[in-house]
Amino acid sequence: MRKAHIIATLFGAGLAFGLTTGLTNAAEFEIQMLNKGEKGGMVFQPDFIRAMPGDTIKFLSSDKGHNAEAIEGMLPEGVEPFKSKISKDFELTVDEEGLYGVKCTPHYGLGMVAVIAVGASENEDTARAVKHRGKAKKRFDSIFEEYDATN
Repeated sequence: MRKAHIIATLFGAGLAFGLTTGLTNAAEFEIQMLNKGEKGGMVFQPDFIRAMPGDTIKFLSSDKGHNAEAIEGMLPEGVEPFKSKISKDFELTVDEEGLYGVKCTPHYGLGMVAVIAVGASENEDTARAVKHRGKAKKRFDSIFEEYDATN
């Protein structure tokens, strides 16, 4: 019995240490906001990320004049819409499972969009049903092809 008590105490101490030091398994991803990237002009690079709840996505203002904004209808239920300031880095912690659609407000029509897939994609049908204009529609087609290939 004494051995079990020691093990339980050590486990509890380890858990407390992990909680108080912020030790977690959360990953951190970076998305550059660019005037020109691997897939053309006005892009998030990468434009598709597969993450898990608790992960952090950092949008880096690599080129000036861009931001990151949630696309209406392309967020998991219960997630508050977000919109960063132009030319400023922005961090988003994705806590809810589902698809997060992101656009650069001034360059949305030029196709500057991204998708973050977090865990199970409960809102996939809703996110895919959102209508887009201009090059954004073509970019989403390409992103969803990549998404389908990873499922």
